[in-house]
Amino acid sequence: MGRDNFKEMFGMTQFKKIAFLFPGQGSQYPGMGKDFVEHFAEARETFEEANDILGRNLSAIILDGPEAILTETKNSQTGIFVMSIALLRVLRKMHLTFQPALCSGLSLGEYTALTASGRLSFADALPLVQYRGQYMNDACEDTQGTMAVVLGLDADVVENCVKEVNLPQDLWAANFNCPGQVVISGTKKGIEIGSEAVKAKGAKRVLPLSVHGAFHSGLMKQAEERLTEHVNHAPIVESSIEFVMNVPGDFVKEVSDIKRNLIKQVTTPVRWEQGVRKMCDTGVDLFVEIGCGKTLAGFNKRIGTVAPTISVEKIEDLEFLSKILE
Repeated sequence: MGRDNFKEMFGMTQFKKIAFLFPGQGSQYPGMGKDFVEHFAEARETFEEANDILGRNLSAIILDGPEAILTETKNSQTGIFVMSIALLRVLRKMHLTFQPALCSGLSLGEYTALTASGRLSFADALPLVQYRGQYMNDACEDTQGTMAVVLGLDADVVENCVKEVNLPQDLWAANFNCPGQVVISGTKKGIEIGSEAVKAKGAKRVLPLSVHGAFHSGLMKQAEERLTEHVNHAPIVESSIEFVMNVPGDFVKEVSDIKRNLIKQVTTPVRWEQGVRKMCDTGVDLFVEIGCGKTLAGFNKRIGTVAPTISVEKIEDLEFLSKILE
């Protein structure tokens, strides 16, 4: 939907149920958030706070790269989290009454959603994200896995293909993003065999992903085990803002369930499409994607959400949102 059409259709609408969405790993790029850092003290202070908490100059990697260093899992996860929170803080400063009814995030983005919903402070969440990124980075180095996106097949067909191939240590269904887009994860052998299997079932294309490892698969088991203690000790609290999580693809309320799902998510499929549909069922009338890229807006379009999606990544995006909210 073009912005002129958006204003024409929704410009006078009073949005009553707003969902904040936060991106995951893979959306990063050097310079993300730079215009916010240059123009808003809230963003600049968030980057500086992150450096202090982590004891390293993460800001330089986010803003200047190089891309190869930023893309490393241990840097991309923390970088995306910090950039998303910086934008969120600017947005809240400009619109003090602009609050979501619910939050959700794709994979890593769940930690941003935890913070945005008031369940976990930035100071407590950032070290947790760093542990997650480092442990997953180590698992990637140890297992040498990869991922591929299957286009043009229903999710259940892909799941059945993975079962039929019967390589339980080499191949997993990892991300159910939107209709006709499922990501498979595993060893190079598993991805090669799985790719041929889904092509035989009628997949339009199978595209290898430029990723560091086999996320949301059994190859991340060591990362899940190492992360467990940190998640269990995280000071997560309850919130009135609803929270949709990846593992069940549904609303989760209890703190114990939130922690269990954060841990399981490392090795378990992300059911993003299912979660978005659950949000739609509750009457969400505006989605706001906050952070780098417009991937989640694209998924929403493919899912067919009736509610519009606005992506806030640049200052002009923030200005557009401000006009909509006037």
